[in-house]
Amino acid sequence: MDTLLDAVRRHADSHADASGLARSAIPGLLAVRAFAPSGLQHAISKPIVCLVVQGAKNVTMGTTSVDFSAGESLLITADVPIVSQITAASLAAPYLSLVLELDQAVIAELGVQMGAAPDDAHVPVRVDTTDTEVADTARRLLHLLDRPDAVPVLHAQLVRELHYWLLAGRHGPALRRLGWPNGPAQRVARAVALLRTDFARALPVERLAEIAGMSPSSFHQHFRALTSLSPLQFQKQLRLIEARRLMLGEGASASTAAFTVGYESVPQFTREYGRLFGTTPVRDTRAARERLQPA
Repeated sequence: MDTLLDAVRRHADSHADASGLARSAIPGLLAVRAFAPSGLQHAISKPIVCLVVQGAKNVTMGTTSVDFSAGESLLITADVPIVSQITAASLAAPYLSLVLELDQAVIAELGVQMGAAPDDAHVPVRVDTTDTEVADTARRLLHLLDRPDAVPVLHAQLVRELHYWLLAGRHGPALRRLGWPNGPAQRVARAVALLRTDFARALPVERLAEIAGMSPSSFHQHFRALTSLSPLQFQKQLRLIEARRLMLGEGASASTAAFTVGYESVPQFTREYGRLFGTTPVRDTRAARERLQPA
Protein backbone atom coordinates (compact mmCIF):
# COMPACT_ATOMS: atom_id res chain seq x y z
CA MET A 1 0.00 0.00 0.00
CA ASP A 2 1.37 3.40 -0.92
CA THR A 3 1.76 6.27 1.52
CA LEU A 4 0.27 9.77 1.56
CA LEU A 5 3.59 10.97 0.12
CA ASP A 6 3.22 8.55 -2.81
CA ALA A 7 -0.36 9.66 -3.43
CA VAL A 8 0.47 13.39 -3.32
CA ARG A 9 3.51 12.94 -5.57
CA ARG A 10 1.48 10.97 -8.11
CA HIS A 11 -1.31 13.57 -8.20
CA ALA A 12 1.16 16.47 -8.44
CA ASP A 13 3.17 14.80 -11.21
CA SER A 14 0.00 14.27 -13.24
CA HIS A 15 -1.80 17.56 -12.67
CA ALA A 16 0.56 20.34 -11.50
CA ASP A 17 0.49 23.51 -13.57
CA ALA A 18 3.41 25.87 -14.20
CA SER A 19 2.98 27.41 -10.75
CA GLY A 20 3.12 24.01 -9.03
CA LEU A 21 -0.57 23.80 -8.13
CA ALA A 22 -2.33 20.51 -8.84
CA ARG A 23 -6.06 21.08 -8.48
CA SER A 24 -8.56 18.24 -8.27
CA ALA A 25 -12.18 17.34 -9.00
CA ILE A 26 -12.89 17.61 -5.26
CA PRO A 27 -13.75 21.24 -4.37
CA GLY A 28 -11.10 22.91 -2.21
CA LEU A 29 -8.57 20.07 -2.49
CA LEU A 30 -5.21 20.57 -4.22
CA ALA A 31 -1.61 19.46 -4.05
CA VAL A 32 1.37 21.82 -4.13
CA ARG A 33 4.76 21.00 -5.64
CA ALA A 34 7.97 23.04 -5.84
CA PHE A 35 11.43 22.02 -7.06
CA ALA A 36 13.28 24.88 -5.34
CA PRO A 37 12.86 27.22 -2.37
CA SER A 38 10.48 30.06 -3.21
CA GLY A 39 10.41 33.79 -2.70
CA LEU A 40 7.96 35.41 -0.31
CA GLN A 41 4.33 34.88 -1.27
CA HIS A 42 1.63 37.23 0.08
CA ALA A 43 -1.97 36.07 0.44
CA ILE A 44 -5.06 36.37 2.55
CA SER A 45 -5.59 32.73 3.36
CA LYS A 46 -8.94 31.06 3.72
CA PRO A 47 -9.37 28.59 6.60
CA ILE A 48 -7.34 25.57 5.48
CA VAL A 49 -5.37 22.56 6.62
CA CYS A 50 -2.05 21.95 4.85
CA LEU A 51 -0.41 18.52 5.23
CA VAL A 52 3.28 18.64 4.32
CA VAL A 53 4.61 15.31 3.12
CA GLN A 54 8.05 16.40 1.83
CA GLY A 55 10.19 19.50 2.21
CA ALA A 56 9.55 22.46 4.50
CA LYS A 57 7.80 25.83 4.58
CA ASN A 58 7.60 28.98 6.69
CA VAL A 59 4.42 30.98 7.27
CA THR A 60 4.29 34.37 8.99
CA MET A 61 1.20 36.17 10.24
CA GLY A 62 1.93 39.50 11.87
CA THR A 63 4.64 38.83 14.45
CA THR A 64 3.98 35.07 14.54
CA SER A 65 6.24 32.91 12.39
CA VAL A 66 6.02 29.11 12.16
CA ASP A 67 8.17 26.54 10.37
CA PHE A 68 6.78 23.16 9.45
CA SER A 69 8.00 20.17 7.48
CA ALA A 70 7.20 16.61 6.42
CA GLY A 71 4.90 14.90 8.89
CA GLU A 72 3.43 18.15 10.19
CA SER A 73 0.25 20.03 9.34
CA LEU A 74 -0.56 23.72 9.31
CA LEU A 75 -4.03 24.78 10.43
CA ILE A 76 -5.38 28.24 9.59
CA THR A 77 -8.75 28.89 11.25
CA ALA A 78 -9.59 32.38 9.96
CA ASP A 79 -9.24 34.56 6.87
CA VAL A 80 -5.87 36.06 7.75
CA PRO A 81 -3.04 37.78 5.85
CA ILE A 82 0.01 35.54 5.61
CA VAL A 83 3.46 35.63 4.06
CA SER A 84 4.70 32.17 3.12
CA GLN A 85 7.93 30.77 1.74
CA ILE A 86 8.97 27.25 0.77
CA THR A 87 12.30 26.74 2.52
CA ALA A 88 13.30 23.17 1.59
CA ALA A 89 12.81 21.81 -1.93
CA SER A 90 14.99 20.37 -4.69
CA LEU A 91 14.75 18.44 -7.93
CA ALA A 92 15.58 15.22 -6.08
CA ALA A 93 13.19 15.93 -3.18
CA PRO A 94 10.57 18.52 -4.17
CA TYR A 95 8.35 20.25 -1.65
CA LEU A 96 5.00 18.44 -1.62
CA SER A 97 1.88 19.20 0.37
CA LEU A 98 -1.86 18.60 0.30
CA VAL A 99 -4.20 21.51 1.03
CA LEU A 100 -7.90 21.32 1.89
CA GLU A 101 -10.21 24.29 2.44
CA LEU A 102 -12.09 23.77 5.68
CA ASP A 103 -15.89 23.58 5.53
CA GLN A 104 -17.49 25.56 8.36
CA ALA A 105 -20.86 23.87 7.90
CA VAL A 106 -19.33 20.41 8.30
CA ILE A 107 -17.33 21.56 11.33
CA ALA A 108 -20.49 23.03 12.91
CA GLU A 109 -22.46 19.83 12.36
CA LEU A 110 -19.71 17.60 13.71
CA GLY A 111 -19.04 19.95 16.62
CA VAL A 112 -22.65 19.68 17.77
CA GLN A 113 -22.56 15.90 17.51
CA MET A 114 -19.21 15.64 19.29
CA GLY A 115 -20.39 18.01 22.01
CA ALA A 116 -17.25 19.93 22.95
CA ALA A 117 -16.73 23.68 23.27
CA PRO A 118 -14.14 25.58 21.23
CA ASP A 119 -10.74 26.60 22.51
CA ASP A 120 -10.83 29.94 24.33
CA ALA A 121 -7.43 31.01 22.96
CA HIS A 122 -7.72 32.41 19.45
CA VAL A 123 -4.50 31.62 17.58
CA PRO A 124 -5.47 31.39 13.90
CA VAL A 125 -2.20 29.84 12.66
CA ARG A 126 -1.00 26.60 14.28
CA VAL A 127 1.35 23.75 13.44
CA ASP A 128 1.26 20.25 14.87
CA THR A 129 2.19 16.69 14.01
CA THR A 130 -0.22 15.20 11.47
CA ASP A 131 -2.43 12.61 13.09
CA THR A 132 -2.30 9.10 11.59
CA GLU A 133 -6.06 9.07 10.95
CA VAL A 134 -5.89 12.40 9.14
CA ALA A 135 -3.07 11.22 6.87
CA ASP A 136 -4.85 7.94 6.10
CA THR A 137 -8.14 9.66 5.22
CA ALA A 138 -6.30 12.18 3.02
CA ARG A 139 -4.57 9.31 1.21
CA ARG A 140 -7.92 7.61 0.54
CA LEU A 141 -9.36 10.92 -0.68
CA LEU A 142 -6.58 11.19 -3.26
CA HIS A 143 -7.09 7.58 -4.32
CA LEU A 144 -10.74 8.38 -4.98
CA LEU A 145 -9.60 10.73 -7.75
CA ASP A 146 -8.44 7.65 -9.67
CA ARG A 147 -12.12 6.67 -9.94
CA PRO A 148 -13.77 9.74 -11.52
CA ASP A 149 -17.23 8.16 -11.58
CA ALA A 150 -17.05 7.63 -7.82
CA VAL A 151 -15.95 11.17 -6.91
CA PRO A 152 -19.42 12.82 -7.00
CA VAL A 153 -20.91 9.98 -4.96
CA LEU A 154 -18.24 9.39 -2.33
CA HIS A 155 -16.07 12.49 -1.89
CA ALA A 156 -18.40 14.28 0.56
CA GLN A 157 -18.29 11.47 3.12
CA LEU A 158 -14.49 11.26 2.93
CA VAL A 159 -14.17 15.05 3.32
CA ARG A 160 -16.51 14.81 6.32
CA GLU A 161 -14.41 11.99 7.77
CA LEU A 162 -11.26 14.07 7.36
CA HIS A 163 -12.91 16.95 9.23
CA TYR A 164 -13.95 14.52 11.97
CA TRP A 165 -10.39 13.30 12.53
CA LEU A 166 -9.11 16.88 12.56
CA LEU A 167 -11.69 17.73 15.23
CA ALA A 168 -10.89 14.57 17.20
CA GLY A 169 -7.14 15.08 17.03
CA ARG A 170 -4.49 17.61 17.99
CA HIS A 171 -6.06 20.44 16.00
CA GLY A 172 -9.55 19.85 17.41
CA PRO A 173 -9.82 22.52 20.14
CA ALA A 174 -8.70 25.30 17.76
CA LEU A 175 -10.84 24.06 14.89
CA ARG A 176 -14.09 23.99 16.87
CA ARG A 177 -14.16 27.77 17.09
CA LEU A 178 -14.56 27.95 13.30
CA GLY A 179 -17.81 25.99 13.40
CA TRP A 180 -19.29 27.34 16.64
CA PRO A 181 -22.97 27.99 15.70
CA ASN A 182 -23.56 31.68 15.00
CA GLY A 183 -20.33 32.56 16.81
CA PRO A 184 -18.17 35.56 15.93
CA ALA A 185 -16.08 33.55 13.46
CA GLN A 186 -19.13 32.50 11.45
CA ARG A 187 -20.63 35.99 11.52
CA VAL A 188 -17.43 37.69 10.41
CA ALA A 189 -17.00 35.03 7.71
CA ARG A 190 -20.22 36.22 6.05
CA ALA A 191 -18.76 39.72 5.70
CA VAL A 192 -15.41 38.33 4.55
CA ALA A 193 -17.17 36.40 1.77
CA LEU A 194 -18.60 39.70 0.45
CA LEU A 195 -15.22 41.42 0.73
CA ARG A 196 -13.58 38.63 -1.27
CA THR A 197 -16.07 38.88 -4.14
CA ASP A 198 -16.66 42.66 -4.19
CA PHE A 199 -13.30 44.06 -3.04
CA ALA A 200 -13.08 46.41 -6.03
CA ARG A 201 -15.99 48.57 -4.87
CA ALA A 202 -16.55 50.63 -1.74
CA LEU A 203 -18.06 48.59 1.09
CA PRO A 204 -18.98 50.73 4.13
CA VAL A 205 -18.34 49.07 7.48
CA GLU A 206 -22.03 49.57 8.31
CA ARG A 207 -22.98 47.34 5.37
CA LEU A 208 -20.49 44.66 6.43
CA ALA A 209 -21.68 44.85 10.05
CA GLU A 210 -25.28 44.38 8.88
CA ILE A 211 -24.31 41.23 6.98
CA ALA A 212 -22.54 39.93 10.10
CA GLY A 213 -25.52 40.76 12.29
CA MET A 214 -23.46 43.00 14.58
CA SER A 215 -23.27 46.65 15.51
CA PRO A 216 -20.52 48.51 13.63
CA SER A 217 -18.35 48.83 16.76
CA SER A 218 -18.76 45.16 17.73
CA PHE A 219 -18.13 44.05 14.15
CA HIS A 220 -14.96 46.12 13.89
CA GLN A 221 -13.67 44.65 17.17
CA HIS A 222 -14.40 41.02 16.23
CA PHE A 223 -13.13 41.47 12.66
CA ARG A 224 -9.76 42.73 13.85
CA ALA A 225 -9.53 40.05 16.56
CA LEU A 226 -10.12 37.29 14.01
CA THR A 227 -8.18 38.58 11.00
CA SER A 228 -5.59 40.91 12.62
CA LEU A 229 -6.74 43.67 10.22
CA SER A 230 -9.46 46.29 10.09
CA PRO A 231 -12.08 45.76 7.34
CA LEU A 232 -10.50 48.59 5.31
CA GLN A 233 -6.99 47.10 5.65
CA PHE A 234 -8.36 43.68 4.70
CA GLN A 235 -9.97 45.06 1.55
CA LYS A 236 -6.80 46.97 0.67
CA GLN A 237 -4.67 43.84 0.89
CA LEU A 238 -7.15 41.90 -1.25
CA ARG A 239 -6.91 44.63 -3.89
CA LEU A 240 -3.12 44.71 -3.86
CA ILE A 241 -2.75 40.93 -4.00
CA GLU A 242 -5.17 40.72 -6.94
CA ALA A 243 -3.39 43.60 -8.71
CA ARG A 244 -0.08 41.78 -8.32
CA ARG A 245 -1.62 38.63 -9.79
CA LEU A 246 -2.93 40.61 -12.77
CA MET A 247 0.51 42.13 -13.45
CA LEU A 248 2.67 39.05 -12.88
CA GLY A 249 0.23 36.43 -14.13
CA GLU A 250 -1.63 38.19 -16.94
CA GLY A 251 0.80 40.91 -18.01
CA ALA A 252 -1.43 43.86 -17.04
CA SER A 253 0.20 47.27 -16.67
CA ALA A 254 0.33 48.89 -13.24
CA SER A 255 -2.32 51.44 -14.15
CA THR A 256 -4.66 48.82 -15.62
CA ALA A 257 -4.27 46.61 -12.56
CA ALA A 258 -4.82 49.55 -10.21
CA PHE A 259 -8.06 50.66 -11.85
CA THR A 260 -9.30 47.06 -12.22
CA VAL A 261 -9.10 46.40 -8.47
CA GLY A 262 -10.73 49.68 -7.51
CA TYR A 263 -8.02 52.31 -7.15
CA GLU A 264 -8.75 55.77 -8.53
CA SER A 265 -5.16 57.03 -8.16
CA VAL A 266 -2.11 55.26 -9.59
CA PRO A 267 0.31 57.13 -7.26
CA GLN A 268 -1.71 55.97 -4.25
CA PHE A 269 -1.70 52.42 -5.62
CA THR A 270 2.08 52.57 -6.09
CA ARG A 271 2.65 53.82 -2.53
CA GLU A 272 0.47 51.14 -0.96
CA TYR A 273 1.93 48.44 -3.21
CA GLY A 274 5.41 49.38 -1.97
CA ARG A 275 4.33 49.22 1.68
CA LEU A 276 2.98 45.67 1.27
CA PHE A 277 5.46 44.11 -1.17
CA GLY A 278 8.57 46.21 -0.50
CA THR A 279 9.02 47.31 -4.11
CA THR A 280 7.25 49.27 -6.82
CA PRO A 281 4.87 47.58 -9.30
CA VAL A 282 7.26 48.23 -12.19
CA ARG A 283 10.30 46.79 -10.40
CA ASP A 284 8.29 43.81 -9.17
CA THR A 285 7.10 43.03 -12.70
CA ARG A 286 10.60 43.44 -14.14
CA ALA A 287 12.10 41.12 -11.51
CA ALA A 288 9.43 38.48 -12.22
CA ARG A 289 10.24 38.60 -15.94
CA GLU A 290 13.97 38.26 -15.25
CA ARG A 291 13.34 35.19 -13.10
CA LEU A 292 11.49 33.56 -16.00
CA GLN A 293 14.28 34.20 -18.49
CA PRO A 294 16.64 31.26 -19.12
CA ALA A 295 19.99 31.59 -17.38
